[in-house]
Amino acid sequence: MGMVKEFKDFAMKGNLIDIAVGFVMGAAFKQVVTSFTGGIISPLIGLIFNTDFKDLKWIAKEGVADDAGKIVGEVAVLYGDFITNVIDFIIVAFVMFIIVKGVNSTKKKEEPAPAAPAGPSQEDLLAEIRDLLAKK
Repeated sequence: MGMVKEFKDFAMKGNLIDIAVGFVMGAAFKQVVTSFTGGIISPLIGLIFNTDFKDLKWIAKEGVADDAGKIVGEVAVLYGDFITNVIDFIIVAFVMFIIVKGVNSTKKKEEPAPAAPAGPSQEDLLAEIRDLLAKK
C-alpha cells in the first residue's frame, strides 16, 4: 500500500504534470510545424529546384523496376527530407526560444541582495585586536 501512495505523491507533483502538459503541447506543435514546412516552405523551396523538395535525393546506386513497376535495390541519400527536418527543428527551436524569452520577461525580477552593513573593515578589526593585545 505504501508504494501506491508514493506513486500517487510522485505523479501528482506539480512539476511532473507541467512536464506532461508541455510534452503533449510540444507534440501537437511539432505536427503544426511539420505541416507548415511540408505544405508551405517545401513547395516554395521546391520552386527553386523545380521539383518537390522532399523528393530531392542523390542516387548512389540505380535500382531496377520489378513486375509491379516499383524500383527495387535503389540506394539513395534523401537530403531533401533531411533539409526539411532541419527546417522543422529550426522553426521549433526559434518558437521555443521566443516563448521562454517571453516567460522569463514576465517573471518577477529578483531584487538584488541588500548591501552588507557598513562597518569596520577586516584590517581595522585586526588592528584593534593587535592594539588590545599590546596593552596587556
